[in-house]
Amino acid sequence: MSLPGVKAHASLVSTDRKKELELINPVLRNPRKAGVLLLVFPKNHRAHIVLIQRPVYKGVHSAQIALPGGKVEKEDSSLEQTALRETWEEVGVPPEQIALVREMTKVYIPPSNFWVYPFLGYADRQPQFKRQEEEVAAVLEIPIDSLLDESNLTTHRTGKADIRDVEVPSFNLGGHMVWGATAMMLNEFKVFLKTIIAS
Repeated sequence: MSLPGVKAHASLVSTDRKKELELINPVLRNPRKAGVLLLVFPKNHRAHIVLIQRPVYKGVHSAQIALPGGKVEKEDSSLEQTALRETWEEVGVPPEQIALVREMTKVYIPPSNFWVYPFLGYADRQPQFKRQEEEVAAVLEIPIDSLLDESNLTTHRTGKADIRDVEVPSFNLGGHMVWGATAMMLNEFKVFLKTIIAS
């Protein structure tokens, strides 16, 4: 199946960010690259995804909800390997327990100047998560039906002066506000799943 891609991303972007992206040519900024994993797994007979909460620190992504992942390192042979390695390091799921399904649509993040490449994968049993304490404040196991529930699509104010205090489209997942690039990638997954369900 084709991906909903940029169209799905755009509906989870704030008006200010849309205007900013229209003025930016990422290629000219020589962005770094990162790989993240959207990992689906079973728990209590329901499909779940894993998200992480970043710790509080002096940076643009402080305390945000994210997919497991991180920047490409020299030892990584591919972006897929980056996503798998980072998932192992951050939440303790070894690569051999994960089956990769496909690459999703990349997202550009202006504040940190990254191209983020998401990958969809699954584990056929519930992982034993173990968080990396330096980089992960909490591991969140979110039922997929919460993502599909339209009542969980909302907006909230970022309340972060370093990236402008603006109202942004968000998912409320288990009481956690998910916005920005992570929300954009989750929305593509949501639209993708709803297309499968409807077909």
